[in-house]
Amino acid sequence: MDEQIKQIAERLRGLREVLELSVEDVVKDCGLSIEEYAQAESGESDISVSMLQKVARKYGVALDALMFGEEPKMSTYFLTRAGKGTSIERTKAYKYQSLAAGFKDRKADPFIVTVEPKEEDCPITFNAHAGQEFNLIIEGRMLLNINGKELILNAGDSIYFDSKQPHGMKALDGKSVKFLAMIM
Repeated sequence: MDEQIKQIAERLRGLREVLELSVEDVVKDCGLSIEEYAQAESGESDISVSMLQKVARKYGVALDALMFGEEPKMSTYFLTRAGKGTSIERTKAYKYQSLAAGFKDRKADPFIVTVEPKEEDCPITFNAHAGQEFNLIIEGRMLLNINGKELILNAGDSIYFDSKQPHGMKALDGKSVKFLAMIM
């Protein structure tokens, strides 16, 4: 996990350097805090997918290039077999499995996300990013907080929301939750 985060940090720094941008340029262009971006480039802490998506969209690179170090190549279709999607474990609490890593110029980023349970009193980490998001719970139960509104989602439930709103999730019942996330 730590090695994957360090590799993402290296790709972020490499992109910035290739584009001949300062940290301040990236922060301004992508609406990030200097602390958040500096931590991401250092590779010493978790890097949110929403932050990577902001950078990818702003500078016209594939999210996969930042997350996985591979450029998508397919333009007709890309097949992901069960359990075989490109995977990244950003923290012990979250695992992302990309379902369309090889398809270039896609309009949405589909992931299977697994959220591990945390201590009951552990606060939810919030993210916000441009666009919209769709989540379909595959297994387990999840608390989803969207801008202060708490919703309980069970297997089979789905939600579509404005992802500019601060949102965060937490696995319930001391069990993992797995869901399909479509980020558009």
